[in-house]
Amino acid sequence: MKINALFMVFFLSIVSTSMAQEIKSPPFGKGLFNLVGQDSSWTMKIGARVQFLAASSWENNNGELINGESSFLIRRARLKFDGFALTPKLKYKIELGLSNRDMSGSSIYTSNTPRIILDAVMKWNFYQNFEFWFGQTKLPGNRERVISSANLQFVDRSILNAEFNIDRDVGIQLRHHFNLTETFIIREVLAISQGEGRNVTTGNLGGFQYTGRLEFLPLGLFPENGEKMVSSLNRPQTPKLALGISYDFNNNAVKTRSNQGAYMITDTGYYETNITSLYVDALFKYKGFSFMGEFANRNAEDPIAKEEDGTPTGLVVQIGNAINLQAGYLFKSNWEVASRFSNVNLNKSFTGQSMVNEYAIGLSKYIVGNNLKVQSDLTYVDTENFNSRIGFRIQFEIQF
Repeated sequence: MKINALFMVFFLSIVSTSMAQEIKSPPFGKGLFNLVGQDSSWTMKIGARVQFLAASSWENNNGELINGESSFLIRRARLKFDGFALTPKLKYKIELGLSNRDMSGSSIYTSNTPRIILDAVMKWNFYQNFEFWFGQTKLPGNRERVISSANLQFVDRSILNAEFNIDRDVGIQLRHHFNLTETFIIREVLAISQGEGRNVTTGNLGGFQYTGRLEFLPLGLFPENGEKMVSSLNRPQTPKLALGISYDFNNNAVKTRSNQGAYMITDTGYYETNITSLYVDALFKYKGFSFMGEFANRNAEDPIAKEEDGTPTGLVVQIGNAINLQAGYLFKSNWEVASRFSNVNLNKSFTGQSMVNEYAIGLSKYIVGNNLKVQSDLTYVDTENFNSRIGFRIQFEIQF
């Protein structure tokens, strides 16, 4: 593929240039190497990460395991670039996804090309604690989605996130934080985005998407940005708590899950309806113990997609609720045990789908924090009116 070839040529040229200049690489997990302009007017840290996944699952038919499936997968393979330009107050981040799962979802809306770009965003600290972001990046939605997939407690995110997250989009964000007391910190985020997800090239359909988030840290900052990971790898010696609430309004949305899901196509164009999403979450850590809880809700002004004459198209907005509760304990040997319960309850009167419960236990070994680790989980999925499923996954991650 020509696009992948161009990226490879670009990457190899940087590597060869850095070797010719005898640039020393940083410690493991801190990037492949750091570039600094001769006049120190710009920097670029280059990193890479890969996840290797093996998974098996079986259908549970009254205690008998049938219809077994198994797979090996490069779950994620990514290149990351970040630094500043002209001034440390003007930062940037670029993240490219090169695995098939990362690039999947090509359609007429993305010019029938792989969706390689994950993040391409500028961050301008224009005044005191105010930052202005513009480009494509994650929206300030549910906590589990905002945390990087490299820093998860389980092999992958929960079914709450799979059904309700609002992921990435193109637009602008205004971010700010302040101290209510010496230790009580409040963060605010406001975002305006296109409302159709990442890498869309066809222009804006429907209206824009508006997202707001408030985050409260009443017990002070987590050590070493610990709120950006789920496990208690930094083992805070005093309790740390983060509480968050996000609200998202997608005006005249044209997809079944706000800016995600399928386009609601009609004979004359697209069905449009206002979709709202609400997220409430908490993260608590103390020494080796960690807990994360989330609630999600999605609603729509009129969830049933219709033609102009009122005939249903067969597509509906996926409205309903979900919860995710998980906790883990990290031993001093850097082995961690964790458990998770997730529930997705869509409104059957509109969606026709059943309630799903997911129970999981996980076992992880952190060799070099989140940069080199092995994770596994055993999951039981109970779906109303369908046979349950049992699955086992094991994943190796390396991050430079």
